[in-house]
Amino acid sequence: MIDIQAMFPVMVALNLEEIKQFYTSVFGFNVAFFDPNFYLHLVSPSTGIQLAFLLPNHVSQPQFLQSMMSFEGYVISFEVADAAKAYAEAKSMGLTIAMDLKEEVWGQIHFMVEDPAGFKIDVVEHIEVPAE
Repeated sequence: MIDIQAMFPVMVALNLEEIKQFYTSVFGFNVAFFDPNFYLHLVSPSTGIQLAFLLPNHVSQPQFLQSMMSFEGYVISFEVADAAKAYAEAKSMGLTIAMDLKEEVWGQIHFMVEDPAGFKIDVVEHIEVPAE
């Protein structure tokens, strides 16, 4: 069996400096590693959640990691205690709102923002579904 220590997506994107500023200022991530010509690795100090971003066409990477990722069909989800409060904060920070706050019948209140690379971030609060 392979013993897993951590898990994080590596997203191929441009503008690593803008991405770094966004995730550190909006979500409080710390920079674990940053080379603006290659790679950005972020870690949340409160949860240990990790995200990584890689520039396209970097010669050190295999061909299948050199293309830009599609922003369609991909979402990063962050669970929060209070989605309405987070939504108000996102609006006050002037973030790009990709989907307004809404409540889902399956037990979520959520909204989506867009990061500088174009990735969507689903900010989710799980709620109890009323019994029928």
